Amino acid sequence: MLEPADQTAPLIRARGLTKRFGSFTAVDEIDFDVAPGEAFGFLGPNGAGKTSTMRMIGTVSPATAGELSIFGLDPRQDGASIRARLGVVPQADTLDTELSVIENLLVFGRYFGLSWAESRRRATELLDFVQLTERSKDRVEPLSGGMKRRLVIARALINEPSLLLLDEPTTGLDPQARHLVWDRLYRLKQRGVTLCLTTHYMDEAEQLCDRLVVMDCAKIVAHGSPRELIEKYVSREVLELRFRRAEGETDDSAHLDGQLEGLAERVEQLPDRVLVYTSDGEAVAAAAYERGLRPSSVLVRRSTLEDVFLRLTGRSLVE
Repeated sequence: MLEPADQTAPLIRARGLTKRFGSFTAVDEIDFDVAPGEAFGFLGPNGAGKTSTMRMIGTVSPATAGELSIFGLDPRQDGASIRARLGVVPQADTLDTELSVIENLLVFGRYFGLSWAESRRRATELLDFVQLTERSKDRVEPLSGGMKRRLVIARALINEPSLLLLDEPTTGLDPQARHLVWDRLYRLKQRGVTLCLTTHYMDEAEQLCDRLVVMDCAKIVAHGSPRELIEKYVSREVLELRFRRAEGETDDSAHLDGQLEGLAERVEQLPDRVLVYTSDGEAVAAAAYERGLRPSSVLVRRSTLEDVFLRLTGRSLVE
């Protein structure tokens, strides 16, 4: 059973959580806890069950079976009370393009019963927080993708939530915009806001998440901190070898001939390169050279969460 990061009562608690759509099982009896103040991530390929899980946490999709509590409340009975304390950043921006930047926040504040004065006060603070003050009177449509994403985050914070749900928060953004969003999410975490997110970006998960679960085929297949997962499922370093192919060769395996046997914890042969998982990439590269291997390029890098993800869920494209 997956335990929370500390001894505090979990903000979110799931046991045997299941979601079915007819005969299709989207989420299959998963267990997890999210502790107050932590950033918790769901990783997995398309169709793994991440978004279905987030929708159950957001109380917009009822669980088929199992137990789920948020803030110690039951979503089936206390959905409205839970939603009042949530902030939600969906995959799609869902902004009102006919309104100005600040009007999008003001109207949303009214949904939570805030007065116009209080909505304006919070909106002004939030636009400063996401660095959109100078665009407050502009229409939404001409904003860049990064600006729209920051505005959606600001909108999700108008009710001062203690739990922020983020579904693919930086998909489609350029590196500069992604890093600005990361910075703002990190600052929210410093303020004590609990973050619960899904992402396809492994570097994002490493940057933001204190703990995470990897989902595949509707189940949780691994859990822990990014560093714990790397230490458990892959080696400390990865040696990448590329070879010049002779005519008629289709992959790099023709160059190996067992010459890496016994040198590494695991060897993975891809069409364009060979990955060697080891605790000392430089030493294995030297040993491979002594055994007669002559790669055209050699790269030693630290193992990442992406290596864990691909080992657990495979490299096949899931549509």
